[in-house]
Amino acid sequence: MVWRSAPIRVGMLAPISWRVPPRHYGPWERVVSILTEGLVDRGLDVTLFATADSITRARLHAVAPRGYSEDPTVDAKVYEGLHIAAAFEQADRFDVLHNQFDFLPLTYSRLVRTPLVTTIHGFSSERIVPVFRAYNDIGHYVAISAADRHPDLAYAATIHHGIPLDEFSLCERPDNYLLYFSRIHPDKGAREAVELARRTGRELIIAGIVHDEAYFQTWVEPFVDGDPIRYVGSVGPAERDTLLGRAVALIHLIGFEEPFGLSVVEALACGTPVIAYPKGSMPEIIRDGVNGFLVSDLDEAESALARVPSLDRPAIRADARARFSAERMVDDYVRLYERILSS
Repeated sequence: MVWRSAPIRVGMLAPISWRVPPRHYGPWERVVSILTEGLVDRGLDVTLFATADSITRARLHAVAPRGYSEDPTVDAKVYEGLHIAAAFEQADRFDVLHNQFDFLPLTYSRLVRTPLVTTIHGFSSERIVPVFRAYNDIGHYVAISAADRHPDLAYAATIHHGIPLDEFSLCERPDNYLLYFSRIHPDKGAREAVELARRTGRELIIAGIVHDEAYFQTWVEPFVDGDPIRYVGSVGPAERDTLLGRAVALIHLIGFEEPFGLSVVEALACGTPVIAYPKGSMPEIIRDGVNGFLVSDLDEAESALARVPSLDRPAIRADARARFSAERMVDDYVRLYERILSS
């Protein structure tokens, strides 16, 4: 560690789609909250730039009253511009600005002397890459998985997300249902989870915000009758632990190169194994035959279900604790800040 006479001053720039922490959905905002509170615990001087209804022990600076995904009267473009500008107009107050907002704040970064750390939460499309490429020399980019590193970019670090393990309980004797826990979108594999449940005759609970209404109406809603397939909507923290922990397995048959997968790690923290397609970060998170199974199609997923009872749920939780704790994530970021400030 680099000796400093005063705590590192961090300006943490959150997205403003949802509150920090989110009430239910909002994975980027959830990571921001976990990291911000962890940095405060370590004694860093943190200012969180987020919506005005956000909850934090850091100093809160807000322009947007609420998240634009929660309040349609909040104009996304207007408040995103004001929100980002507010952070950069105060840049000289901080040792480090930490951008969790995506690519747009990079366009301000040559206007200030404060180093900008940018956590890249994935690439919505190849079209946004030119912005990252243009600020590659000063961006201090953090990949959230090795799989999500773009070949055109230089990275300061790869830091897996971490979660507060005390929010999740080990469940050694689960109920008999399968769980789909993600947004309802073709990328995330809700259709495949439904098909697996129908093929095996297993109960399936589907939890998540609907991001593609036509997809939901075609591939999910017609099969939801409460028995054996139920849709329970978007689930908040109060219900998340129970729902994840009591599942026989989390079904994560994704159709895209997933940058990370918070719900996967949350399931593992409960000791719940995961059955997933080996796309994106899944081979980094899932140890095949140890904490779940990587499968190539529905036939293999069906076979994997039969092997789920052989997995050791306490060992699955222990592995999650060793690799995906909030404390480990905070340590990784503090080391990165110190390395940047000492260079």
